[in-house]
Amino acid sequence: MANTFKTTILLAALSGLFLLIGEMAGGSGGLLIAFGVAVAMNFVSYWFSDKIVLKMYRAQEVGASHPLYAAVARLARRAELPMPKVYIIPDHSPNAFATGRNPEHAAVAATEGLIRMLSPDELDGVLAHELAHVKNRDILISSIAATIAAAIMMLARMAQFAAMFGGARRDDEGEGTNPIALLAMMIVAPLAAMLIQAAISRSREFLADAGGAAIAGSPMGLVNALQKIERGVSRIPMDANPATAHMFIMKPFSARGLMGLFSSHPPTEDRINALMGRS
Repeated sequence: MANTFKTTILLAALSGLFLLIGEMAGGSGGLLIAFGVAVAMNFVSYWFSDKIVLKMYRAQEVGASHPLYAAVARLARRAELPMPKVYIIPDHSPNAFATGRNPEHAAVAATEGLIRMLSPDELDGVLAHELAHVKNRDILISSIAATIAAAIMMLARMAQFAAMFGGARRDDEGEGTNPIALLAMMIVAPLAAMLIQAAISRSREFLADAGGAAIAGSPMGLVNALQKIERGVSRIPMDANPATAHMFIMKPFSARGLMGLFSSHPPTEDRINALMGRS
């Protein structure tokens, strides 16, 4: 419940930031243009992300005779979800992701490295986590966040051009937008949008962890799997596109220190503490 509320607040903050920079940079006209372009860009991603991402990672679909399919089918029945398509990614790095615009058009993919590394209980924990993403409709939520964040980036560029060419918008009293405020918004707004978008992703990971533990029937499989995956990813990093990193159960490359604020995933220790009720 706390993470659901957090997601709602963060989405509201992202929307508020969008409205603020829209008013400063381009008025209602600029705001509508930026939002329209962002919606068009992310519409394609929302409807076709499964095909795009699966092809990007050379994922191969497997059928009912494969053990991974059988495990997903068993867990999907337990979660009361439609049977998703199941894919294997030919990569030695241990990882997995779910994609698809809704539960009726979902896909779950796991790397060969993950399947080799984990025990059956640990693999169940990971697959249940991915099914929890499907059940929570996290692709839709991440698409909404990405749309608003992209619109903010575009409005920041409008502010940049306004500052460069002296075309700051003038209000009804004939007073122009403060160029210093425009410059500050041009720098701060995109960073703030990235931070909020990353925070939304992290809150969804906590929710999927809790949901996955409920589907699997115990948190221990996922706890042990997260520990193994973290070690495996650090030893065998995945050649992953940063734009898709948020989809995996664990970020395919490390993000420590200050960059952790921009990470799409919480620290593994925090995830384990939450699963074990220690947070």
